[in-house]
Amino acid sequence: MSRFLEILCKQLYETTDTAVRHQAEKALVEFTNSPDCLSKCQLLLERGSSSYSQLLAATCLSKLVSRTSNPLPLEQRIDIRNYVLNYLATRPKLAAFVTQALIQLYARITKLGWFDCQKDDYVFRNVIADVTRFLQDSVEHCIIGVTILSQLTNEINQADTTHPLTKHRKIASSFRDSSLFDIFTLSCNLLKQASGKNLNLNDESQHGLLMQLLKLSYNCLNYDFIGTSTDESSDDLCTVQIPTSWRSAFLDSSTLQLFFNLYHSIPPSLSPLVLSCLVQIASVRRSLFNNAERAKFLSHLVDGVKRILANPQCLPDPNNYHEFCRLLARLKSNYQLGELVKVENYPEVIRLIANFTVTSLQHWEFAPNSVHYLLSLWQRLAASVPYVKATEPHLLETYTPEVTKAYITSRLESVHVILRDGLEDPLDDAGLVQQQLDQLSTIGRCEYEKTCALLVQLFDQAAQTYQELLQSTNSSAADITVQEGRLTWLVYIIGAVIGGRVSFASTDEQDAMDGELVCRVLQLMNLTDSRLAQAGNERLELAMLSFFEQFRKIYIGDQVQKSSKLYRRLSEVLGLNDETMVLSVFIGKIITNLKYWGQCEPITSKTLQLLNDLSLGYPSSAKLVKLSAVQFMLNNHTVSTSLTLTGLLTYIRYTCRTTFYTALGRLLMVDLGEDEDQFEQFMLPLTAAFEAVAQMLSTNTFNEQEAKRTLVGLVRDLRGIAFAFNAKTSFMMLFDWIYPAYMPILQRAIELWYHDPACTTPVLKLMAELVHNRSQRLQFDVSSPNGILLFRETSKMITTYGNRILTLGEVPKDQVYGVKLKGVSVCFAMLKAVLSGNYVNFGVFRLYGDDALDNALQTFIKLLLSIPHSDLLDYPKLSQSFYSLLEVLTQDHMNFIASLEPHVVMYILSSISEGLTALDTMVCTGCCSSLDHIVTYLFKQLSRSTKKRPTPMATDDRFLHIMQQHPEMIQQMLSTVLNIIIFEDCRNQWSMSRPLLGLILLNEKYFADLRNSIVNSQPPEKQQAMHLCFENLMEGIERNLLTKNRDRFTQNLSVFRREVNDSMKNSTYGVNSNDMMS
Repeated sequence: MSRFLEILCKQLYETTDTAVRHQAEKALVEFTNSPDCLSKCQLLLERGSSSYSQLLAATCLSKLVSRTSNPLPLEQRIDIRNYVLNYLATRPKLAAFVTQALIQLYARITKLGWFDCQKDDYVFRNVIADVTRFLQDSVEHCIIGVTILSQLTNEINQADTTHPLTKHRKIASSFRDSSLFDIFTLSCNLLKQASGKNLNLNDESQHGLLMQLLKLSYNCLNYDFIGTSTDESSDDLCTVQIPTSWRSAFLDSSTLQLFFNLYHSIPPSLSPLVLSCLVQIASVRRSLFNNAERAKFLSHLVDGVKRILANPQCLPDPNNYHEFCRLLARLKSNYQLGELVKVENYPEVIRLIANFTVTSLQHWEFAPNSVHYLLSLWQRLAASVPYVKATEPHLLETYTPEVTKAYITSRLESVHVILRDGLEDPLDDAGLVQQQLDQLSTIGRCEYEKTCALLVQLFDQAAQTYQELLQSTNSSAADITVQEGRLTWLVYIIGAVIGGRVSFASTDEQDAMDGELVCRVLQLMNLTDSRLAQAGNERLELAMLSFFEQFRKIYIGDQVQKSSKLYRRLSEVLGLNDETMVLSVFIGKIITNLKYWGQCEPITSKTLQLLNDLSLGYPSSAKLVKLSAVQFMLNNHTVSTSLTLTGLLTYIRYTCRTTFYTALGRLLMVDLGEDEDQFEQFMLPLTAAFEAVAQMLSTNTFNEQEAKRTLVGLVRDLRGIAFAFNAKTSFMMLFDWIYPAYMPILQRAIELWYHDPACTTPVLKLMAELVHNRSQRLQFDVSSPNGILLFRETSKMITTYGNRILTLGEVPKDQVYGVKLKGVSVCFAMLKAVLSGNYVNFGVFRLYGDDALDNALQTFIKLLLSIPHSDLLDYPKLSQSFYSLLEVLTQDHMNFIASLEPHVVMYILSSISEGLTALDTMVCTGCCSSLDHIVTYLFKQLSRSTKKRPTPMATDDRFLHIMQQHPEMIQQMLSTVLNIIIFEDCRNQWSMSRPLLGLILLNEKYFADLRNSIVNSQPPEKQQAMHLCFENLMEGIERNLLTKNRDRFTQNLSVFRREVNDSMKNSTYGVNSNDMMS
């Protein structure tokens, strides 16, 4: 048998024949699922001659010990653990991947069995004792021992999806309190021993040992100490929450010195690991020290940094350089400028850091992803200048301008090289450029006079050269492109430093300097716009739009003093006397861009976003409307008129059309009032488009693509207008225009093209916008049936779309969102908007035998049941629309929920149960609210049945019966909510508290058992305190769900959570994992 398995393993890992590999994989899957897999794995490890069979055995054993259903008995897991340790000890020279798989197996067994007892002994916790025998043997054995500890630390630190997060946090906290510091101390001691010896690092095994020791130290320092689960994207803000019990290791400067000494004594290939450890040590939480201790620690840290800067031999290695930049950034993210300037060698260190930054910026092609950390350091230093109170000089007025100059000049110099060598242009990475410009905006505002003088000088040089090249008859296209690239950088940077004004108290002189820069950019814009008929530069246009956006934020709107010296300078140079004239320049640029850049998506998108932003504030939109160019746009907005927006013809079919018409709608509303004639005039092109679509749909042989194209553009335009019309008067004009005349066309489009999301999604989104009672704009007169008629149309659209989309059958996983779930999500949002809009009395539908409400709700149920639970939470827009709809249904239509079939009720309750633990707070809060409505309904029904009231409806009886048949569902949710409140970072405690009281009152016996379980799982000396916490939780709480009683419970719960957390802070125990959610 073992021989056969070895052949299969060889086929799986070595063959190039796909069919053979597939057969081998199939056979091996059957092997892993066989009942005697455990004994066969042991046989493979004992007798297998190939590394692949050993790997298979280790992998299968990992799966066996990890399974949640039918877990292995404790004795078997202890035997496997002991067997693996002996196997590794007797075979130190296994293939690396086999050793790794066996160590992973040991780590998994240890983690999952962390709370398992045998004769009052936690049998899986003696990890250091398990490893000691490895550390006392050969170098190969030492490497295995250290790797075991490193892998175990990593394994316990990482949550996995197959076990509850609460169980993971309990294990991680217990391991942190009982073992982690000992492991870290052991790794430091071994590193000290290694550094004290003359290690022969050319010897592969000794090199490997040192690498594993550094990985172990890093894993200890990178541990998630308090369960915050930070991701790498929050790198800049990361504070290492070292426990107070570790203070001794950090108060003793030898720990810090150990890593700095190692950096200078080991080869560059291992240095990045040392620097990674130093980054973590530099990020230790401030509260670990008192002021004097922190100053001493910082002094040692800065000395170490100075030593690296004075001996930069290893820094040319990109990995070393990157980690060192991260270390520099942590100097300011974790310490205040006032503390840094008091360090003895601060003047020398800040000079070295400035020189290092300048050199790094000048070598822009080397490790571009590391520049972010250097700019981050200088941004934070510059931002702190106004607040520093220390008497010692910070010297930033000397070095910040050097950094600013190095950044600007290096970007300009890069343009020629990138073009010459065909390199990737950083300007194409909009995210990276924006990030760096945000940082530079603060750095450049420090000593702003120098920044401005430099920018004016460089801009004038570049602009003059550019003009000369344009006027010359023999200039090359490459030279022109280089100058345009330089000007692009300068325009971006000018926009950034103007935007940086918000971070600093600005003076009149600085406003005048801004005016100098703005004049130059606007003069350049006039030059480039005059050439657009012949040629244009996309990157330069995007830079202009970025500049306009920054200028708008700072100098357009209420907050700007009209006496600002910027406007005086604009008046002197360009004749722009006030904000209105500047706005006319904005609008001129917007129209020019739509005219010449209509087919360029990035420019069109940003141009229309600028128009949209300008239309948002009333003061600026009121001024805009008075401009003749804006009036011209309002009167000639469609693409088929004389306004030369013909470039927009192709692009206007897509998302930007909505943005365009939202802006136009806001501008139209400024002076619209109740003028129906003006509204009708504005809508004429849209009326014509609707009539054209109606004409096409009325014939049997119409051009389907043309009809779709016209309709999609039309509904996108209308959605923009509907979004902008958030006042009752204007929205009612739009409503009367579209209903009833054009609603049948939208319904017909859904019937015809339900399978084409490019067509149906815009139509559904328009309907969802029309039924959304934004700012109470949907208020019909008391004699108007329009609310009911609008709901009928909504119901018809949801039913039509829902029933047809379900006929598509199985959709491939990679297409399911676009083809089906996106439309379903919009339907859910539409139904939620109309049910919560407060303009329809839903009782009349049943009263008059109208099935519109029933049809919509039944379609919702059919659509819901066609979606797997996992998809509900995997797609954020779907989960938000579903859970917000469910909240409305449980609040206002609980009778409908109660009438559903048992399997549907269980599906809904399961989705709520899963949503309670969702990462999205909005989803979690919606689930709490839905659960509260359900629990309150149940509690009322039970109360009525015990009071011998008139016989309840059959549906009420059925719902009660379902709940009594499946008490575990409600109990599970009680357990989940209590668990989140006690053990997790509960960000919506108030929402969690509302359903909890009802859950407790419905399950008093289960709650008592749960409480006893939690109390008994605490150390004996803490059980009384925990018991008292639970007593206080229910103190003064009556057996009802009246608001006053709920509020008292919510207050009690806040106190309960605080007291429980205080009680458990020093405890290595938690809730028994068998009772809580496992």
